[in-house]
Amino acid sequence: MRVSYLIARRFLFSPKSHSVINIISRVSMVAVGIPVAAMVILMGVFSGFDDLIRKMYHDFDPDLTVQPAEGKVFDPARLDRAAIERLEGVDASSLMLEESAMIEYRGRQVTAKVRGVDSLFPRVVPIERMMWAGSWNGSGVVPGQGIAYDMGVSMNLTEPMRFIVPRRGAWSSLLPMTVAGSIEVPVGGVFVLDAETDGEYVLMPIERARELFEYAGMASNLAIRFVPGAHEKRVKDAVQAVAGDGFRVLTRYERNEVMYRIMRLEKWGIFAIGLAVLIIASFSIVGSLIMLIIDKRDGTATLRALGARASTVRGIFVRQGMMIGTIGASGGLTLGLAVCTVQQLFGVIPMPGATFLVENYPVLVRWGDIGAIVAAFVAVCWIITIFTVRMTVRSE
Repeated sequence: MRVSYLIARRFLFSPKSHSVINIISRVSMVAVGIPVAAMVILMGVFSGFDDLIRKMYHDFDPDLTVQPAEGKVFDPARLDRAAIERLEGVDASSLMLEESAMIEYRGRQVTAKVRGVDSLFPRVVPIERMMWAGSWNGSGVVPGQGIAYDMGVSMNLTEPMRFIVPRRGAWSSLLPMTVAGSIEVPVGGVFVLDAETDGEYVLMPIERARELFEYAGMASNLAIRFVPGAHEKRVKDAVQAVAGDGFRVLTRYERNEVMYRIMRLEKWGIFAIGLAVLIIASFSIVGSLIMLIIDKRDGTATLRALGARASTVRGIFVRQGMMIGTIGASGGLTLGLAVCTVQQLFGVIPMPGATFLVENYPVLVRWGDIGAIVAAFVAVCWIITIFTVRMTVRSE
């Protein structure tokens, strides 16, 4: 193997290697390097978006959610909340009541999700650091920035928001507004997180939400925050044991399982497309190898005359093919990592359009992704090289 490697390197990097064949070999290196660099960059961008969205939901969604196995709401007395908070890994809990409602403000109307929360909500969700205007005092309504913008909310105005919902169990097709309940709540502030959440949620005290939706003393879920470093599955199993069969305990991932699955499929779909491009580009190695084999016929004949076996000669060209691919892929990896690093540090490529999330494309290099790219390239390059050499170099 050592001799084969030395001869292969000599064939490829001879001081006199300025022929068209060697130029084609260098072009093959570039052809392989470009799709590798593109895969590194694309995977970095998708990982950046994945990390950004996970952090976004990490801020607004609790670590664990306990909700009734049947129905929309439950009586908190059915849960031993004190026992749950004593469990190892549980830091705090908060009752929530979520329903949809129509909001009216200064002649404008929108439909939003109302999340009623108790006084312990800031211990579970860091709402204080999300506040864009006003403050979180637990008494007023706090819409997301998107809803506040659509409705023209100004903190200098004292006009309250009006929430309208159908009364439970009552409906009239002739006079629908006569069976609609409503309450008015002053605006205490505006929170900002991301365009989707900001345009969908409004926070208010759980007592007012119970009054609005006519769920006296009820809640739709119990939100739980972990102690930093807690084992997610152990805490979930412990909470489920305390809650019993009448409740379901869901992690943040399980609550948003569809979204995370779509993101994962999109990422690996891009990986598959990049791999297809890499396979096509790697066929440039075939032409380089065939021309190298033809060009070195005299040299290989001399080696065989000296007693070299066909397997030794094949090994030389296999190593040549792998060297061409490896050099190109190494250059592509270096270029891709350099672009990702520059984007991470300086944000040179801005996001098109307006967004509340980030101004520049987020990038996150995960070494697992790099390992997958390297493994895919090695497999593709090895298969193509072996097949080409076996079909070209005679066995006799």
